[in-house]
Amino acid sequence: MNRGLDWQELAQLLLTATGETLYMVLLAALFTALIGLPLGVLLFVSRPQGLLPMVRLNRLLGTLVNLGRSLPFVVLLIALIPLTRMVVGTTLGSTAAVVPITIGAFPFFARIVENALEEVDKGRVESVLAMGGHIGHVIFKALLPEALPTLLAGLTLTLVLLIGFSSMAGVIGGGGLGDLAIRYGYQRFNNQVMFATVVVLVVLVQCVQSVGDRLVRSLAHRR
Repeated sequence: MNRGLDWQELAQLLLTATGETLYMVLLAALFTALIGLPLGVLLFVSRPQGLLPMVRLNRLLGTLVNLGRSLPFVVLLIALIPLTRMVVGTTLGSTAAVVPITIGAFPFFARIVENALEEVDKGRVESVLAMGGHIGHVIFKALLPEALPTLLAGLTLTLVLLIGFSSMAGVIGGGGLGDLAIRYGYQRFNNQVMFATVVVLVVLVQCVQSVGDRLVRSLAHRR
């Protein structure tokens, strides 16, 4: 910009961009959990020594998850432009950005779920099976309840990851704080906007991490 922004203009831009970022993060978090949780459970139970061994399926899913985790998110953003246009009808805006953000995040959360279930005491699983329980009982009565604190901690990490992804989505016009930093800060050499967006992003991450840590400690204390 050729002139600096006054505080009222900057505050309005930050408020709008923060709302768009929260919209992207919360919606992507919902889809990430809906996809990543059952995928992580399936990865766990389909292991060769798991409750429902399916070696080929496990290897296939594991390969896909590892591939999704290994791709740089900026590359994924560009590669998924055709899919985003197909699903949403456009590649611009906060809603469109939810598609690549979700696809980039759910493999990460799936691995977290798998690792969390692995930490559950095997004795709890065996006791459910000894009482005649089937695999559904084991998952919903033993595995998920016992792994809940770890899952919540993993979800907190995933939310922090989603905030970072939502910022990078600004590269392709995804809206939010990242888009604000690029269009008003970087492209117009406005350090005021750059600094303000960084501060807001740091505050968002700290708030998410703090709330998540408190919930995990509270849940662990009750147990």
